[in-house]
Amino acid sequence: MALPVAFFALFFAWPVAAIVARGLRVDGVWRFGRITDVLTQPDIRHVLWFTTWQALASTALTLLAALPAAYVFARLDFPGKQVLRAVVTVPFVLPTVVVGTAFLALVGRGGLLDDLWGVRLDTTVWAILLAHVFFNYAVVVRTVGGLWAQLDPRQEEAARMLGASPLAAWRKVTLPALGPAVAAAALMVFLFTFTSFGIVQILGGPTFATLEVEIYRQTSEVFDLSTAAVLTLVQFAAVGAVLAVHAWTVRRRETALRLVDPKVTARRPRGTGQWALLTGVLATIALLLVLPLAVLVQRSLDAPGLGYYRQLTNTDGGTFLVAPLQAVWTSLQYAVAATAIAVVIGALAAAALARRDAGRLVRGFDALLMLPLGVSAVTVGFGFLIALDKPPLDLRQSWILVPLAQALVGAPFVVRTMLPVLRAVDGRLREAAAVLGASPWRVWREVDLPMVRRALLVAAGFAFAVSLGEFGATVFIARPGNPTLPVAVARLLSRPGDLNYGQAMALSTILMVVCAAALLILERLRVDRTGEF
Repeated sequence: MALPVAFFALFFAWPVAAIVARGLRVDGVWRFGRITDVLTQPDIRHVLWFTTWQALASTALTLLAALPAAYVFARLDFPGKQVLRAVVTVPFVLPTVVVGTAFLALVGRGGLLDDLWGVRLDTTVWAILLAHVFFNYAVVVRTVGGLWAQLDPRQEEAARMLGASPLAAWRKVTLPALGPAVAAAALMVFLFTFTSFGIVQILGGPTFATLEVEIYRQTSEVFDLSTAAVLTLVQFAAVGAVLAVHAWTVRRRETALRLVDPKVTARRPRGTGQWALLTGVLATIALLLVLPLAVLVQRSLDAPGLGYYRQLTNTDGGTFLVAPLQAVWTSLQYAVAATAIAVVIGALAAAALARRDAGRLVRGFDALLMLPLGVSAVTVGFGFLIALDKPPLDLRQSWILVPLAQALVGAPFVVRTMLPVLRAVDGRLREAAAVLGASPWRVWREVDLPMVRRALLVAAGFAFAVSLGEFGATVFIARPGNPTLPVAVARLLSRPGDLNYGQAMALSTILMVVCAAALLILERLRVDRTGEF
């Protein structure tokens, strides 16, 4: 636990505390009365209410849409499954500003729905909710499906032989086993939608605003750092409460599970029900995920002769110090470094948290690990600039600052992906190895690692994907000469003109292709090199 605790203390707790102190401390005096002043404002109470209920609605809709897909990817085998799994994950790594723009092109003025049926949703909350489902669909599919694929189907079959109906067997055997993974996925979706920024900023307009949007507005437009600090504390407290409830309820439902090779559990669809379910999932993916991506590609090809793509090789002194295409290589370098950091930190934390004899202090750290997903990325970005500007941690001019910020978001995904599988490993296997003389390191290498190798690869893929798409904190700390892809897209979208918009769509398309290729490689490695369980 030493390294994960030190990492989160230095690069999360300290920067956030620094920015909050800067906002609430005036002339050396703490102004705690400012908290009451801010929270009694009607517009702030409206923001708090909207932030909460839209996050709950988005989470429910995402689970409803994605759980059938989690079953399909876990239990059914069909042609193109690996490619489709990569396609499902691509929306999650897109910058939120690009997701918002894609849905604006679909449901806004002059969008696809407006052209075909004269329907516009950009002035309603439905556009935000659908965009959130689009963005978080992969979280449920990969988190729940990853564990579902390893559950021994013979447990459910045994219940069927004892007289249980298919629904009763699923409800009493499979669902309780999936409970921790479903709860973890719901938690991640709720945190992402609770702190939604880019999507609400574009689709919400002046009518709808989350806490994250209000913090950004108070910081960069109104320049009221004290109000932003109060809202950060409120967001911090709300997320902490959710995580505490999650840790208290989910842990009581976790039991040792029988895990098997995922290749054994996946079978060709059988019967009308499974074929109908597969067809419905494919239709949902086509309409909800592929269609917005197709709009992005179509917009990037509007200029004749791939004009927008050719412009990416030119240096635009008004926006970038380098050619926009350089952002692709920069993002890949940062993402690889951030993935390495996140996997090391997250794997160590998950291994410690999975121990049955872990104390309350260690188990409490489980909830704290998720806080970076629920705290304003704007706050973290500003906090990096304020806290990490003096020796011995003067990192403002160092390239490592961006991967550190990205790893903060990636590490919780590593923990949440690996922890259910680690806790499902039968402790008697470790005890038997120890009795036979194996050292703790050898027990981990020969007992735990073969069981969690698949989860480790999935976790690395999540961390890499998150790092490629991270925007909130990176926008404040990325160097002007080394912008990441999300930062480059946001800068182009902020400038008027068809050329800038087209280049933003072209960069977004390149990001989709890069992510799809990386995820497809990951899927092949996971399938080809996962050993017998």
